[in-house]
Amino acid sequence: MLDIRYIRENTDKVKASLLRRGGDYGIDKLTELDKKRLGLVKKGEDLKRQKNEVSQLIGVRKKAGEDTTEIQGESRKLGEKIEKTEIETKRIAVSIREALLAIPNVPHESVPFGEGDSDNVEVRKWGEPVDFDFLPKNHVEIGEGLNILDFARAAKLAGSRFSLSKGTAAAMERALINFMVDTHTSEAGYVEIAPPYLVNSEAMTGTGQLPKFAEDLYKIENTDYWLIPTSEVPLTNIFSNEILLFEDLPISMCSFTPCFRAEAGSYGRDTTGLIRQHQFNKVELVKLVAPEDGEKQLEKITENAEDILKKLNLPYRVVTLSTGDLGFSATKTYDIEVWVPSQGKYREISSCSLFTDYQARRMNIRFKRDKKAKPEYVYTLNGSGLAVGRTLVAILENYQNKNGTVTIPEVLQSYMGNINTIEKTNIL
Repeated sequence: MLDIRYIRENTDKVKASLLRRGGDYGIDKLTELDKKRLGLVKKGEDLKRQKNEVSQLIGVRKKAGEDTTEIQGESRKLGEKIEKTEIETKRIAVSIREALLAIPNVPHESVPFGEGDSDNVEVRKWGEPVDFDFLPKNHVEIGEGLNILDFARAAKLAGSRFSLSKGTAAAMERALINFMVDTHTSEAGYVEIAPPYLVNSEAMTGTGQLPKFAEDLYKIENTDYWLIPTSEVPLTNIFSNEILLFEDLPISMCSFTPCFRAEAGSYGRDTTGLIRQHQFNKVELVKLVAPEDGEKQLEKITENAEDILKKLNLPYRVVTLSTGDLGFSATKTYDIEVWVPSQGKYREISSCSLFTDYQARRMNIRFKRDKKAKPEYVYTLNGSGLAVGRTLVAILENYQNKNGTVTIPEVLQSYMGNINTIEKTNIL
């Protein structure tokens, strides 16, 4: 969340920044609450000072053998006023925190202004789309034709927006996971983490999923457990309420997990296939860094995600999200979009975001530059490295052959028993 002190001292600047996102977000109401809280804090301090003076006077009069009944009554009344003031101060502080949790991060000055994804700005492209000498099929046609994807049976088990991979498709998903994690750990220096797939409400609040996006999440009935929408949630929360050492930064972590999303706001979009599902596999990258290193590490984490696509030889482009497409907690985001031949366009396969200290404030993750230094909030970043299902989509479509088979990318062949082609099977 944003720093209330920063909002207090830069109200007009914050309002102008948030207007670029298309809203006011109640900043004026928030600053009024803040003024009221500060007034109550001052009132409470004045009352405590008065009570201390009265207490000292009581001591003096008792020592002199004087009657203190009246002045003790005054002390009790001051104590009651202090208690009421503290209760009201805490109530307003809760209201301020609730208001802050509903305010998105301010966009970085370099983020282009826009209303949605059509206003995103292309940064670079890599690779050339395949020039097929036949009409390319989509991944659903390819997968069902080769008998390696089964959406009908998945629907029988769980409903729409679920899939069932089998044979070489299942093996390729496993190969992609291992290849991605191996690359990020051995070449880019990330530490592999195997986190819980269930987290509590505090963890969800820390990364910004709660309270705003509850309808997009899955909650376990009669518990405080939520299924993770991405391993960003457990990975970033590992260090909640901790003070780190400057020499330990940056901290770079990666994790493979299944992810679970209700997709409440995606009605009518990508209703078939692997593009948008309630359950999917993803390799996530998370970084905790010193503030001055934030922008540099955003470029780095994006390069790490791009490297996977380069090794797979999949054409892609990188775009900077506009203010209208920017995620709630992010100050700046690069989307990496892979070429999908059947759609004739690039589709998102990774989002790499810088959050400044927005998440760290919610989770209270700080660091000290030395033993005597005052603790500072870290900056957090994350990025998909990559979404496994969408990578499978890209491989099936970009590596398809005229005879219906699919060539396996060279870097994956050693992970798949050194086979080089996916052919139709009769299993199951």
